Order: sequence, then C-alpha cells, then structure tokens
Amino acid sequence: MSEGLRMHEDDLSVDALLEMQRRMLRIRMFDEAVRRFVKRGELPGSAHLSLGQEAEVVGSCCTLRDDDWMTGNHRSHGHPIGKGAPLGPLMAEIFGKRTGVCKGKGGSMHLADFRVGSLGESGVVGSAVPVATGAAFSARVRGTDQVALCFFGDGAVNQGALHESMNLASIWTLPVIYLCENNQYAVTTPAREATSVPNIADRAVAYSMPGATVEDGQDVMAVHAAVADAVARARAGLGPSLVEVRTYRFSEHSEGLRHAGVYRPADEIQAWLSRDPVVRFRAVLSREHGVDEDALDTLEAEVRAEVDEAVRFARDSEFPDPQDAFADLYTTRTVPASW
Repeated sequence: MSEGLRMHEDDLSVDALLEMQRRMLRIRMFDEAVRRFVKRGELPGSAHLSLGQEAEVVGSCCTLRDDDWMTGNHRSHGHPIGKGAPLGPLMAEIFGKRTGVCKGKGGSMHLADFRVGSLGESGVVGSAVPVATGAAFSARVRGTDQVALCFFGDGAVNQGALHESMNLASIWTLPVIYLCENNQYAVTTPAREATSVPNIADRAVAYSMPGATVEDGQDVMAVHAAVADAVARARAGLGPSLVEVRTYRFSEHSEGLRHAGVYRPADEIQAWLSRDPVVRFRAVLSREHGVDEDALDTLEAEVRAEVDEAVRFARDSEFPDPQDAFADLYTTRTVPASW
C-alpha cells in the first residue's frame, strides 16, 4: 500500500485518492454482483451487503500498512476489499469454491485473507473484537509497531466481549483501534432504542482511551482523518482508541428480508441515498483535484472488468471434495469407505 494512503488529506497524492475511489468502487460493484446472484438463486445462505458503507470501510483501511491487522463482522465483504485483498478468491469463497480464501468452507460471513492482514469475520455479533485485541497483544509482546483495526456494528456495542476487550486493551496499552460502524440499525432495532448514550464514542472515557465520532461517515476523507489519528497514536505506543462512524446501509439487513418501510421511513432512506459516498467522492476528485471525467469513467470500467473477472474465476473453480470437510481440523477424522 502506498505511504500516501496513511497521510492526511492535504498530503495525499491524487494517485492515493484515486486508489481510495478504486477500492470503494470494488466494494460497490462486488456487492452489487453478489446481490444479483442471490436474487437469481445462484448463491445459498445469507448475504449482508456493504452498499452505502464504502467510505467508512475504505477510509479506515487506507490508514493501515500491509502488515497491520483487520477484523470484520457479518457485514464484511467490503473489509478485506478495503484492505487490498484480490477479488477473485473472495468471490470464489462466497460461491463455496475450493479456490476461495477459506477453501469454500467459510462463505459470505467468514472471509479471511491473511495475506493482507484480514484475520477474519463471523456471524456471531462482536466475536472478532477479542481476535483483534489478541493480535494487538501479539504486536506488543513481539515489540513490533503493528496495529489492529477492529470493525463492529452498533448492534455489538452492548456485548460484554467488547467492553472486556477495551478494558484489557487500555490496561495493557495495546495498539488497537475499535471502530464502530454505526449504520443506525441492528437488523431492525434502531441504535437509539438499544444504547444508553447518544454518542457511542462517549463510552471511551470509561476505559481511559480517546473517543471520536465521525458525524459524516459518507465522507471518506473525514473517516480517514479520524482513524489516521487513532492509528498514529497506537503505532506510537500510546494505546487504543474508540472511533464511531455514522453511516447507513442502503439495502436490508440481509438479502431476502423485506422490512423496508416498516422500520425505516422512506424519506430517511432517500436522504441517505442522496449522500452516496462513491458518487460524492467522484465529484470531489473532479471538482477539487482536477481529475478528468474520462479518467474517472475509465476507472469505473476497470473495476467493473475486475469484478467480472472475479465472477468468471469463481464460476470456473471447482467445489471442494467432500473429504475436504475433515481437513484443517484439530483432529483427523477417518471416514468409513461406505460413506
């Protein structure tokens, strides 16, 4: 990853800004493809999309080095993409193919790519928080300046694992950034009805760590600036931070659910759609950084071709052999020949 991606906006090169737009487009087009395949019945199981949340994912991940760690959650196709993971193995994993990042055994909610520091994600709410905390502890013990970035949603902020982790991280001065993706709803429950404080970041004071709220989580540079400060603090050995980013998911909690209009007012959805982070940043690149519209069109075409190639790779790949179900386990199981 370019060093420029870890600087503040005034220092970011145009190439670095374009890379941020490229990664947001990858997330957008990747998840749009997944949504199409779910609707066609080509993909089994649940799919939780990051549409609308691209700015907070990319703005955060682009503050990291390649050797830093990141953990996600159930809505996590975007996180490894934001960290720089290749699209083909991610798509293959969602298709359940053996060329996937987890050999087809994980699927949509269990993507991990250690090559880019993506330690994994899970459908269990808040379960990746201790993993990120452990990774940060590893850096502390080994004496490196690596940091861990931990994504979790507003639905996880009242889980005990988060509070236990933040407490230990503060006691041990661990290099970890706890990033709350506050997309306003935990499935269909509004955050305001489930959490006692209006600003989730205010809880940082209870653990003697800085807390910051990014009000406009649809602004990739606002997210980048806030998280870059937390990363710099962690890398300098000053300990953890809690960053809350207010964002919104454009689609439902998961594909196939049909609750729109029941718990989310139509005007609320429309207001957030009008603040599309991908569209907004394209305008910023053109208006404020002099990037030609043709160049931006070319960038979008390149990403679309990447996604198409990822789909081709996934479709052309083989499914795992049934015997592979018993590989990579803690014990080796012998399957009777009659099975």
